[in-house]
Amino acid sequence: MPKVKMPRKSTNIDMTAMCDVAFLLLTFFMLATKFKPDEPVTVVTPSSINTTLLPDSDVLLFTVDKDGRVFFSMDGQPKRRKLIEDLNTQYKLGLDEKEIRNFVVGASVGTPIKDLKTYLSMSEDQRKAGGLDKGIPTDSANNELGAWIQYGIAAQGTNLAKVKYCIKADNETPYPKIKEILETFKSKHIQKLNLVTNLEEPPKGTAAWQELQGTKQH
Repeated sequence: MPKVKMPRKSTNIDMTAMCDVAFLLLTFFMLATKFKPDEPVTVVTPSSINTTLLPDSDVLLFTVDKDGRVFFSMDGQPKRRKLIEDLNTQYKLGLDEKEIRNFVVGASVGTPIKDLKTYLSMSEDQRKAGGLDKGIPTDSANNELGAWIQYGIAAQGTNLAKVKYCIKADNETPYPKIKEILETFKSKHIQKLNLVTNLEEPPKGTAAWQELQGTKQH
């Protein structure tokens, strides 16, 4: 008895639901994403031929402007929360949840610890108008930079081996200020530091230039 051949039909998949889901996800990320806040200070870093990139995580970053003001920043919201809660407890700052949250999601901080509550209660424009962006004290009489380093390290938990200590200083920063910062790190037994610079072309004929040419050819 001959077999009956069934007609073949192409599979028809309704993509309407998938498109709806894709647009819903896109809309959610557009509305929920919070861009990184602007840094309170802009610096022009010196140039170098070092091609090592600044890591995206596990970084304690200290920015120094041309006037010698020092600002502190650290990645990771859970770690930032631990840091500010520890400072709040140790120095009895009386921070409320909104002020703590402003630190957790904020940018660099550069003010004396005694002004931290007022600093975190204000917007960026209010801080500038009120003169609170005066930088973290680093002089021998009141060196609060050491406290930021100490509590920044404590907030890292057990991941200390991966932590990078980076200094991003302006090209016109006075050397005595850099020396104060380096002495503070030395007092905390931190010897390995990373200086943030702009990348420039290596001089022709040098080993770095020859290495770069070889990389381009590959």
